[in-house]
Amino acid sequence: MRQPSLHRASVVLCAPLQCWAGPDGQVAPSLINGVYVADTRVVSALTYTCAGHEVEFLSCEELGGAQATYRFVIRTPEWGADPALLLTLVRTLSPTGLRDRLVLTNSAPEPISLRLDLALVADATAMVDIRQGLPGGRPILDAAGWSWREGTGARLDPGRAEVSMTDGRFSLQWEMNVPARGQVQEEWHLETRDPETPFGPASVTLTAPSAGDDALGHLLGTAWADMNALLMADRDAPGDAFLAAGAPWYFTLFGRDSLIAARMLLPYHPDLAYGTLRSLARRQGVIAEASSAQQPGKIPHEVRREALILSESHRGEAPTIALPPVYYGTIDATCLWIMLVGDLFDAGHAIDEFTPGLETALRWLADDADADGDGFVEYRDQAGTGLVNQGWKDSSDSMRFRDGSQAQAPIALAEVQGYAYAAAQAAARILEHRGDTARSEQWRSWAGALAQRFRERFWVRDDLGPYPALALDKDKRPVDGCASNMGHLLGTGMLNSQEARHVVERLLHPRMFTGYGIRTLSSDNPGYAPLGYHVGSVWAHDTALCADGMRREGFVTQAAAVASGLLRAAEGFHYRLPELFGGHRRLVMRFTGSPACGRRSPTPPRAALRRGPRRQLRSCGVW
Repeated sequence: MRQPSLHRASVVLCAPLQCWAGPDGQVAPSLINGVYVADTRVVSALTYTCAGHEVEFLSCEELGGAQATYRFVIRTPEWGADPALLLTLVRTLSPTGLRDRLVLTNSAPEPISLRLDLALVADATAMVDIRQGLPGGRPILDAAGWSWREGTGARLDPGRAEVSMTDGRFSLQWEMNVPARGQVQEEWHLETRDPETPFGPASVTLTAPSAGDDALGHLLGTAWADMNALLMADRDAPGDAFLAAGAPWYFTLFGRDSLIAARMLLPYHPDLAYGTLRSLARRQGVIAEASSAQQPGKIPHEVRREALILSESHRGEAPTIALPPVYYGTIDATCLWIMLVGDLFDAGHAIDEFTPGLETALRWLADDADADGDGFVEYRDQAGTGLVNQGWKDSSDSMRFRDGSQAQAPIALAEVQGYAYAAAQAAARILEHRGDTARSEQWRSWAGALAQRFRERFWVRDDLGPYPALALDKDKRPVDGCASNMGHLLGTGMLNSQEARHVVERLLHPRMFTGYGIRTLSSDNPGYAPLGYHVGSVWAHDTALCADGMRREGFVTQAAAVASGLLRAAEGFHYRLPELFGGHRRLVMRFTGSPACGRRSPTPPRAALRRGPRRQLRSCGVW
């Protein structure tokens, strides 16, 4: 099945709701369009027409978050060559529903009468089916609304519209008389409820820092609006906010993604760090269970209401992913959780409430993270139905040797060793502050030994010089594909100054740096594909982490160059960076006799997420 394309869609978000539409705001029937509540699409079509007249799209004002404005002209021959009527559609989401406000403005010297129609199709299709292109579900209907499972439902408030319903298709009609050089307004509302989802809206708001009217200011403004739209919390603890991983597929709590976002935002909103840590600590592993990849002390990967069962077609194979509602198949979230506790401690914030979770997380790091006792943190899907790869590059074909061949698990990822080092050092600082010098020294010694082992086993060389391998495979061979993972080592403290310089220079080489961002895989690798999910595309968060690591290591000029490239990419996406975009090199064409230059815009893979810190599962081969 073909996964839906997203990169041309318009989206409005307000957790746990999202509305995906065409660029004109029309929710025409398609693979992705619709109104979603948590993991269910509840409206599959929502289209406006005007009887006897042509409705022509003009523009969309999409500033991020919970609102977008779409403008149309309505034409008819008797009104002359110039359009007399402007239709403005303001779409707003709240945590409990969708509201469309319609404003008709008449510029003609005489009144105009017309009929506006809205067609709405009720739906009840699970998100997992939509992402595989499977047929839709059937809601349970009544006269004014519908439900998709017990206790959940949607109800239509049509305002002043006349309503009829036939087999799940609702028709709303407005007879509108627009005065000369005046306007009229109508609106309708869709109210939704789904009390059994694990998470609801958060009760907090992220306050944006002041920003200018330049490109960076526009990016920040959109980003803060979107982040507020991604805020979620446990229903019984609405103040413990975290950022959902991303829309549309992963509008829920993800260990790695939510932690990375909280770490990035810590200087502005430490409360987000607290909420994220608490939400994950409530679900910290307590038993050893292969089917969920749970281990005592381990931080979960993702949390849903129901199991996620997904058949993935990739190059003739069709493995099945079956993830329980709380799934722990991530090798890095526990280290990132410890690192965030350490960040709070270093910033002078109280962390006593996290002591129990920290102790069990450290036990996991010491006892369970190294399954085969080789001294490295590694993963393997023991159940056979979980994620094959359990780092941030979790697609099935992401682990590449230099010759393009794929590595086999168990896998010890380069960046995860850096996370483990940083987590151990954070624990050492906290323990020392508490007077436990013996354990503090134990963890410092543990970290130092890991760094030395890494230095001996991971560093490889090619025609450009030395660099850290992507990982070690099941036979403890360096997976010597040159990849962006090495950039996550920067700032962890595990690299010495010369090693850090080698990493920075490699990331900025044209094989890795496109001018817009850092490729996930070097362009000289036989497995490289510029639109490949983890094998050549550029990920916004990955590039940002590399730039931040450069800054932390003292490579300020290089960090600024990478950040500037990402900002140029944001301009090409109307200041709403997607999850990933194509790894094509930025072109600069100089024309004879003119200093002007043309630039190729970044290319979005069609399955890229439009919003959120990031995420997708394992659909790297499905375009």
